[in-house]
Amino acid sequence: MRSSHPRSAAVAALVATALATGLLAGSAGAAEGAAAADPVRIHDIQGTTRISPLNGQPVADVEGIVTGVRTYGSRGFWFQDPDADDDDATSEGVFVFTNAVPTVAVGDAVKVSGTVGEYVPGGAASGNQSVTQIAKPVVTVVSSGNALPRATAVNEYTVPARYAPAGDPAAGGSINGLALKPERYALDYYESLEGMNVRIGTSRVVGATDPYSELWVTVKGWENTAKRGGTVYGSYESQNTGRLQIQQLAPVAQQPFPVANVGDRLTGTTEGPLDFNQFGGYTLVARTLGTVKAGTLAPEKTKPQAAGELAVATYNVENLDPTDPQAKFDALAKAVVENLASPDIVALEEIQDDNGAKSDGTVSAEQTLTQFTAAIAAAGGPAYRWRSVDPEDKKDGGEPGGNIRQVFLYNPARVSFTERAPGDAVTATGVTKVNGKAALTHSPGRIDPANPAWADSRKPLAGEFTFRGKTVFVVANHFGSKGGDEGLTSHHQPPVRSSEAKRLLQAQSVNAFVKDVLAADKKADVLVLGDINDFEFSATTHALTDGGALYPAVKSLPKAERYSYVYQGNAQVLDQILTSPAIKNFTYDSVHINAEFAAQNSDHDPQVLRFRP
Repeated sequence: MRSSHPRSAAVAALVATALATGLLAGSAGAAEGAAAADPVRIHDIQGTTRISPLNGQPVADVEGIVTGVRTYGSRGFWFQDPDADDDDATSEGVFVFTNAVPTVAVGDAVKVSGTVGEYVPGGAASGNQSVTQIAKPVVTVVSSGNALPRATAVNEYTVPARYAPAGDPAAGGSINGLALKPERYALDYYESLEGMNVRIGTSRVVGATDPYSELWVTVKGWENTAKRGGTVYGSYESQNTGRLQIQQLAPVAQQPFPVANVGDRLTGTTEGPLDFNQFGGYTLVARTLGTVKAGTLAPEKTKPQAAGELAVATYNVENLDPTDPQAKFDALAKAVVENLASPDIVALEEIQDDNGAKSDGTVSAEQTLTQFTAAIAAAGGPAYRWRSVDPEDKKDGGEPGGNIRQVFLYNPARVSFTERAPGDAVTATGVTKVNGKAALTHSPGRIDPANPAWADSRKPLAGEFTFRGKTVFVVANHFGSKGGDEGLTSHHQPPVRSSEAKRLLQAQSVNAFVKDVLAADKKADVLVLGDINDFEFSATTHALTDGGALYPAVKSLPKAERYSYVYQGNAQVLDQILTSPAIKNFTYDSVHINAEFAAQNSDHDPQVLRFRP
């Protein structure tokens, strides 16, 4: 129970009767009549499901104490009834949407009249859960300086181990109509606290401070711990129940938000209302924010390749183009040289055309690549050469006007590129035999560009390289993004992952190409790499590996080290290197230099694989 002052079941019965007879669903006068009989309390508004039983209805003189005031964004305030009922499923707090800057203060005892509603952050199409709120309010301050209702502790003992109930098939997989079971499911537990004053103690940071002044912590220090302090998302059933987003009520102009990296600790007490927003779901909006205690996390440096080893890397450089400051080029270049130890081949994703997002028909990336390779040389790296295929204007997705594409950088002092009738944006490369060995018909060339799977998406780039007399085929990829997928906190459980359909087709296309290479030479060395935009356990990865054509090399790492990206506090795999069967012995490294840090050169960590062809 949340309170030592339970209210009788008669109240719930009276409210149910009022609903059934239309007293709460009719006119404002009817609502006032019900309030006069027994005033509606906040827990009556919240109810025992995600949707208020009074949704769309007027309420009058709802009492509570203000626990938080938000003067920016979705402006309003939270207030909470200190006289809790004895049902843990019903929240005692609710948000009042004022639109204008609220005129109340924390500690005010207020009476609120208005209309109960369910607001869906991001819109209904997002799949997000709704926030119960009172809109168009009339607020009366009864007194000020009151003690706040005691904050509910959120910790490893209170958050259930199971994440969410299965959605109701009759409701399209939604959990909105299901009775909350806060003792059984984490999402139900958080929902039962929506709008309430909550607190956490010292917690580990699992998502670095982002540009929007928010970070992620876990209240379960032991849950799927990553080697470097994060929390690993290792399966669709490992959502990590202890993750919680942290924001602050104070505007950053008045109180700068702390800068934290993964593995740091948010120490002391962090306390405030529990909100739900479209960018992460349940969020503790701190009225009192703990202090960040910095850890010792530092960017990694991979081991240099030996003389007889070929080092191949993939790196998403996040929309790089000449409109970016030189500092970005220099930082990325330094990472290639110092953190990646100057790999022999680097597959780059998100190289943009020579004027970036300007949409004027430009598709060449010569200036972008000249500037980047010059920065690498200035940082002490090799004089990389590059190979790529310019896309058609506006045909490959990405930032409008940017014309992103994959590019091969290679060190000519150690690797040679086999030029074979270089392809263009619409010409597919194929597989043939030269001197009894597999060879590409176009090198560089694009794989299957006319396939609808690649419509408005980055087409794979294939290249044929030679290292110490041995041919190595490399396929650079940037699969479709996860845009449009519902978040883990969706009201659909499991969430709808609509973007997977396209990546599945893309993976099948690449898998078929690799099988063509292996049909010509079963001992061919093939590397498929890039921003796959999907997990090592996903259907996308399974399709890539179909028939034993490829192996996801990230699986050679311990589970606590399998990640290249951190999203909403979950360390996860998006960037991959996959190997053909002939590549039996290799060393794999996910080089963590960006994803765990507030200061990033890209939001992805590069991957490096070393082997002896």
